[in-house]
Amino acid sequence: MPEPTSSPVLIDKFWESVPPAWRQTRSQIRRIAVVKFQMTEEQFQVLRRIRKGSASVSALAEASQTSRSAVSKAVDALVRRGLVTRSQDPADRRNVPLALTGEGQRVMDGIFNEAEAWLSAHFERLSPKELEILLQGMEILRKAFLNP
Repeated sequence: MPEPTSSPVLIDKFWESVPPAWRQTRSQIRRIAVVKFQMTEEQFQVLRRIRKGSASVSALAEASQTSRSAVSKAVDALVRRGLVTRSQDPADRRNVPLALTGEGQRVMDGIFNEAEAWLSAHFERLSPKELEILLQGMEILRKAFLNP
């Protein structure tokens, strides 16, 4: 295998590696959410974004580039299932912050725990030396894409 010293080789290796790995990982996470936890992909995305800090229907709609009504519908379903709560902002009655309930957090933990087990099974195929190299490569990749 040629040394990835030139940009075209490095870029080709990036396209051969990162997008397929991410697509498979994302697909596995979505499969777990839909099959095991009986939620739509949109509901999963809403839970994921609330977990990451998007706390209003407007913020969720903007982050997902979806209509407020579609997001609101997903939030309504998640509230009915006891996975999300709405609260009132005393300073601004128009603001209705969203949060995961304990059950919502448990569901998200379950989804990501299964995804991590799936990833671990893939990484177990590698030798200790390959794992060390991969870990170094991930750190280098993270460094390459950090905002300056």
